[in-house]
Amino acid sequence: MTRLSAAFTKPHPALVTFITAGDGDTAANLDALVAGGADVIELGMPFTDPMADGPAIQLANIRSLNAGTTTADILSIAKDFRGRHPSIPLVLMGYANPMTIRGADWFAEQCQDAGVDGVICVDIPPEEDDSLGPALRDAGIAPIRLATPTSNAARLPTILSAASGFVYYVSVAGITGKQQAAQASIEEAVARLKAATDLPVAVGFGVRTPEQAAAIARVADGVVVGSALVELVAENGQNAPMHLKAYTRTLADAIATAREIAS
Repeated sequence: MTRLSAAFTKPHPALVTFITAGDGDTAANLDALVAGGADVIELGMPFTDPMADGPAIQLANIRSLNAGTTTADILSIAKDFRGRHPSIPLVLMGYANPMTIRGADWFAEQCQDAGVDGVICVDIPPEEDDSLGPALRDAGIAPIRLATPTSNAARLPTILSAASGFVYYVSVAGITGKQQAAQASIEEAVARLKAATDLPVAVGFGVRTPEQAAAIARVADGVVVGSALVELVAENGQNAPMHLKAYTRTLADAIATAREIAS
């Protein structure tokens, strides 16, 4: 069993949290997410043109890049995290250019060395899987695919055929953090995905509160929270870890009890 598969076989749906590498004290912020109860952590790789991200994560990218964060720094953060937290899955999330500029094999090898479990590349479509996917799979790293409200029945098999780890359902046709999908549409989409794949389905984009997380946890295998956590980093600076830990705990507790309350 991999770290990712173990995270999705707990008695409760997985809490998947996101922060941007190089934005604040990343090591301390990651530790706070773990202490707060995160089951999976996505670490954002800052990029100059984060097309899928809303204002909060865009600004985090700018802060990180202005601080001089490099791909080598991100991999070092990941490797140090793995040393401190041997059982918590870590997923790198970002865009194609930093991942492929030195070659897919180089990136996959570096991720393997750092103890990375999965990679989400927002702007490589599944039809172009050969540009990164084979190198990741050869290194034992899960290429995690995105499905969206516009992923129709004709295209869904292509998305799922190259997926591993879990499927990330982007619940809104838009950018991160700005809007939330109706619960009914989430339930319908999750049911459609779960009928098409045995992989866990985690839902993200627009999830900001424990109440929203709990509602999604009643139907999905995981809940992804990003922008709300990134905003805490921006608002609290060096004090961010205590706020991240506390807020993550409210999310984790809501998810852990969501199905009990529903029944």
